[in-house]
Amino acid sequence: MPVLDQLLAALAGGSVEIVDLTAPLSDRTPILRLPEPFANTVPFSLREISRYDDRGPAWYWNDITTGEHVGTHFDAPVHWATGRGGEDVAQVPAGRLVAPAVVLDTSEHAAADPDFLLQIDHVRAWERAHGPLPDGGWLLYRTGWDARSGDAEAFLNADENGSHAPGISPECARWLAQETPLLGLGVETVGTDAGGAHAFDPPFPCHSYFLGAGKYGLTQLQNLARLPARGAVLVAAPLPIVGGSGSPARVLALVER
Repeated sequence: MPVLDQLLAALAGGSVEIVDLTAPLSDRTPILRLPEPFANTVPFSLREISRYDDRGPAWYWNDITTGEHVGTHFDAPVHWATGRGGEDVAQVPAGRLVAPAVVLDTSEHAAADPDFLLQIDHVRAWERAHGPLPDGGWLLYRTGWDARSGDAEAFLNADENGSHAPGISPECARWLAQETPLLGLGVETVGTDAGGAHAFDPPFPCHSYFLGAGKYGLTQLQNLARLPARGAVLVAAPLPIVGGSGSPARVLALVER
């Protein structure tokens, strides 16, 4: 049987499940908030054009307003200064949008400490248990933060000192981006970096190292708890915005059951 026929049969029979990793996109979707004097993105919104009425009797449609980096979204290399001159989101090869994925789960650590940072030793321990990081694949970093996504204040978790959300240490970010065969990093938080990453050296190291290495980011993922530690196939589908630094994306995982 041809491979694609086998896949379709597996999907129809339930031996391969499609898991949606995408957060619903609405005007309630949490968005990154930068302090002054930095500019911020607009939240997502809909403006009705017609809804089966005099403006259009047989159809319903809307204009949308959104930033490239709102909700579950894809970061292209050109998004960051270290990736200046790199791919915009329309230039990302389609063959890189379907790739293997592994899940590293630190949700217990993050529950105890919202500022928890992944270290190289944590990844090494994961590799001893589950095998090497996938060549040309995604590391999906599970912290349990998606449970907060319905409450913007809890999701951003900010106080007078800034946001408190788990992430990756600068040393680990550099190592993952420059010394492993990963294609990209996916997280459940508002961005690929920790809430306090503005104070790191370099600031926002996941953005700096991954995008500077021509790799990619995915943020505000959900349902990583439904994926195995390894064996999933990730489908990331951003809009091919010409000149775009990123895009809201529908992100799916194929999981063999």
